[in-house]
Amino acid sequence: MDFNAFIAANRFGLGPRPEELETIGRDPKGWLKGQLRQPYLPKEVAALSGRNAEGGRLFAGIMEMRRKKDDASAAPGEKRGAQVREFYIRQTGLRFLAHMNSTQPLIERLTMFWSNHFTVSAQKQILTPLVHQYEVEAIRPHVTGRFADMLKAAIRHPAMLIYLDNIRSQGANSQMGSRRGKGLNENLAREILELHTLGVGSGYTQTDVIALAKIITGWSVDQQGEVPVFSFRAGFHEPGSKVLLGRTYAESGEREGDQALEFLAAHPATATHIATKLVRHFIADDPPPSAVKALAQAFLSSGGSLKAIYETLIALPECWSTPLAKFKTPYEYAVSTARVLDASPKADRVPVALESLNYRVFNAPSPAGYADTASAWVSPDAIQKRIDWAKTISTLVPPRVVPLDLAARLFGPVLSEDTRFAISGAASGADGIALLLVSPEFQRR
Repeated sequence: MDFNAFIAANRFGLGPRPEELETIGRDPKGWLKGQLRQPYLPKEVAALSGRNAEGGRLFAGIMEMRRKKDDASAAPGEKRGAQVREFYIRQTGLRFLAHMNSTQPLIERLTMFWSNHFTVSAQKQILTPLVHQYEVEAIRPHVTGRFADMLKAAIRHPAMLIYLDNIRSQGANSQMGSRRGKGLNENLAREILELHTLGVGSGYTQTDVIALAKIITGWSVDQQGEVPVFSFRAGFHEPGSKVLLGRTYAESGEREGDQALEFLAAHPATATHIATKLVRHFIADDPPPSAVKALAQAFLSSGGSLKAIYETLIALPECWSTPLAKFKTPYEYAVSTARVLDASPKADRVPVALESLNYRVFNAPSPAGYADTASAWVSPDAIQKRIDWAKTISTLVPPRVVPLDLAARLFGPVLSEDTRFAISGAASGADGIALLLVSPEFQRR
């Protein structure tokens, strides 16, 4: 296995499954590009959308309980809470199995990247039944499509509208706003500009935040049926024209929001912001300017075609020059362990295992999502937890697996003499596997 095969399997993928290495090695770039042509929905997560109404029913039950208590922060109740936790555990396990078994790991990595970019978090407890549904409905269908379409799908999804409080937002001059005396909520508008599109320091002002917040007043959720859906509430919409980044939007109700998002999606600052995040994720914590420029140009010249951007990314020499440049997040570490050892974990045990690594799926501490740099994940406690994880997992590996042979197959030319020496001197096969799993070659991608 050469450097390119290692990078394709690890930097772009989720770590190789044993049978993949030979296929990847024949044409690493072709293996990656082939995944972009016909992405599929993994069978493990096909049932996680709103068409399976269980999550919607749980969400509706929580909402009804809160309405009765007239307290938006009220806990969902012991029985309902247990049902929600069980539902979350089951869905998290299925998602993990989809990543573990995938033959399109680049698509899965990109799905995780965009879910993190457009974060919704179960730290807002009411969203727990909806977070997996959000990824399947708002992110997956657009992973190789247009950025503008993903942006609109993410912002219009009930999970996002609830997470960033747009369902509470009312124009001061709207029919309902003038009656209820409630005001504008800027949360979603601010994050659209700061996190989802233009980025910090791109030149927008507080005036633009207010303008966008007014544009998307009325974008809300219909909570009456079993499955929450997007609903435009004209009575909450701020009437009149608005000016965003020097561009005037005439009064057109719901359409104003779509027009504004299309404009923001095509903005040069958005191209640079997205390019920077992709380069940081795939190449280095400190993104090389040349790579950022190339991706931003591909973004603009293609009209925001994500497939064209990925193809440009795959072709960048910077992607293929420095193996082990990125430190794996706990989730990446767990998935790559399962893939490389061809494990068969029970879905309902996955969240417990992830929590032992200090990680919960869809539980980012803020709308900025989980950090994508090593400094967020490297600490003495985090490393000790990985050591403990490796020791536990290694006892489950069949004795027929020879640790040094496995290391040679997995790491190829990046296998260091220090790691080779440590594994070869292990007191047992299990100890050798544990040393492999905590080696720099495995913890980095």
